[in-house]
Amino acid sequence: MLKNLIKTVRSEFSGLAAKDHVARIAAYHRIQASPGFRAAAYYVQEALTEAGIAAEVISLPAQEGLSYWGQSGFQEWHALASTLEIVEPEDAQAKLCDFRESKISLIQRSAPTSPIEAEVVLLQDGTKVEEYEKLDLQGKIVLTKGDVDRVRELAVERYGALGIVYDGMREWPPVRQQMDLPDARQYTSFWWCGGEKRCFGFVLSPRQGASLRQLIQKRAQEGKSPVKVRAFVDSRLYDGAMEVVSAYIPGETAEEILVVAHLCHPEPSANDNASGCGAALEAARTLQTLINAGRLSRPKRAIHFLWVPEISGTYGYLATYENEIPRLLAGINLDMVGEDQGPCGSVWIVEYPSEAMPSFVGDLMARIQEELADNVKNLAGNESFGLFRHGVSRFSGGSDHYILSDPSVGVPTPMLIQWPDKFYHTSEDTVDKVSPSMLANVGVATVVYAYFLANAGATEAQWLAHEMLTRYKGVTARRIQSSITEAISTDKVEELAKNLHLLMKKAAYWAGREREALASLQRLASDIGTVVDKAQTIAAQTLQEEVGRAKELFFERAKALGAGELAPMPPRELDSWEERAAQMIPVKKCRGPISPRAFMRQLPFERREEIYKWQEEHKTGGELAVLALYWTDGKRNLLEIADLVEMESGLRDTEFLVKYFELLHELGLIALAA
Repeated sequence: MLKNLIKTVRSEFSGLAAKDHVARIAAYHRIQASPGFRAAAYYVQEALTEAGIAAEVISLPAQEGLSYWGQSGFQEWHALASTLEIVEPEDAQAKLCDFRESKISLIQRSAPTSPIEAEVVLLQDGTKVEEYEKLDLQGKIVLTKGDVDRVRELAVERYGALGIVYDGMREWPPVRQQMDLPDARQYTSFWWCGGEKRCFGFVLSPRQGASLRQLIQKRAQEGKSPVKVRAFVDSRLYDGAMEVVSAYIPGETAEEILVVAHLCHPEPSANDNASGCGAALEAARTLQTLINAGRLSRPKRAIHFLWVPEISGTYGYLATYENEIPRLLAGINLDMVGEDQGPCGSVWIVEYPSEAMPSFVGDLMARIQEELADNVKNLAGNESFGLFRHGVSRFSGGSDHYILSDPSVGVPTPMLIQWPDKFYHTSEDTVDKVSPSMLANVGVATVVYAYFLANAGATEAQWLAHEMLTRYKGVTARRIQSSITEAISTDKVEELAKNLHLLMKKAAYWAGREREALASLQRLASDIGTVVDKAQTIAAQTLQEEVGRAKELFFERAKALGAGELAPMPPRELDSWEERAAQMIPVKKCRGPISPRAFMRQLPFERREEIYKWQEEHKTGGELAVLALYWTDGKRNLLEIADLVEMESGLRDTEFLVKYFELLHELGLIALAA
């Protein structure tokens, strides 16, 4: 069913043309809500128009005090120039940063400053209040590797520093570790939401940072005068606009398949995410060309392309055109798709939506990826494989699919991404790291996915049901085998009983998720209820058979340990946090995920410190927060939500969830029903 479509699309899609788009887009400094982003948006529109595709640039307000659902707005920013130079000691004078040479050398959204000279104070990390107790930062600049927003709040807002110099470099083992990129600069940004004390900041490479740190420490040890720098920033922050580019391949009905790619990030940011934008441009052109030539028929459903500021643009577009959401049948998100896997160290991943939004979309894209990887023969010519690394992943978020796949939005959207990437969010994410062949693979996959779903009816839905069942059988067998492996590796009957109890609990969860995923096929064709019922029955039987096999092995293991039947687990006593969670029924006040960071500015500093400390104590809180809000439907209590999050992620921290949802309630972002 897919092979002929892949062959047709491959014959037209050009990875070289897509890379040319990448190079052109990478030449713009594309900060969300900025003149550079706007120029890139009009480039995309022009390229679409040249390909015969109707496209428009939609302008959305960018200003403080304006929220799109659960995300607060921010102002437009325009930077023209910035420099940072060492001026004392005289024998160490050097230019450290110049916006003309590297846009990433400036912390994005920096406030302006006329040329000033100031002492540089070295911070170890700068994220703890205790570090500031004996420091005098008035009129000085701090050097830190710590979280920039946190350092700004303490060093600048609380203790009077003028600005920040940042020399951190996030590690992504094993492809990127300390000093692997000694001369790269880390993409860093301020996010002004209203009420903050604004400042400027600069970014050094690890090599520059190490040298400056040594100079500061040496002069302090020798009792010499401190290191001073001269800083200058020509920038503006003002109420403005952010753009979204929208284009359609028309269909016969009002329903749409959505292709989204984020256009933002500093120059060059080639793979992240000029590559996704270039692939989407060539995908749109390919579809239009094949349809015009009669090699593909006009699709039943429209294929809708969006180029957005990452996350903020998707929030803004969906909140502005909320009445159009029911038309969106499914989506695909292209983020960091063009990596040359050799130097980047990356793998092409299909990331499924959250299990709170079960759907057919992940399995379809995984099958398309496998078809594209079946392009090289072994020596005997009797087996095929791919020349690129690829795989699938459960949901992790962090891009525009995180909004679309929220159940309250209801647009199931997998993400195509290359991860990890040695050059991610650095000044060395350049066009030479982009592979035309990988752009072609991902671009073809995108076209095939979008066109297949745009035309899918009963026949396609029935085929997809079989594909989903095939994958479910394999996944179920592997899951059960993992449980069996745990069973035979324990010599304690109590642990064996506990593992069996957990397996039964997980099996009920898996059954429910697959039942709903198969039911989602009726979005493609409403008249396939019988097909769905049969597939659901087969899925249930498959799971029942596998669980039965596992139970037999559990009981055999129990006998080998000298025990009889494994006793059922007694009901677990709830701890105090779980008792509180059981009494809380959260109700969201808006659609989509909720980002509370900006809204926390309304809280006093002491309360924000309390929140910061308990968030630091709960390191898995970020993932838990996202997933828990996905499972929040206004009916489940928080204990039920915690159970579901644990089934999906393997993580449990009820104390964090209680505190987090109480915070959301305190901020007015959710209601808590008893």
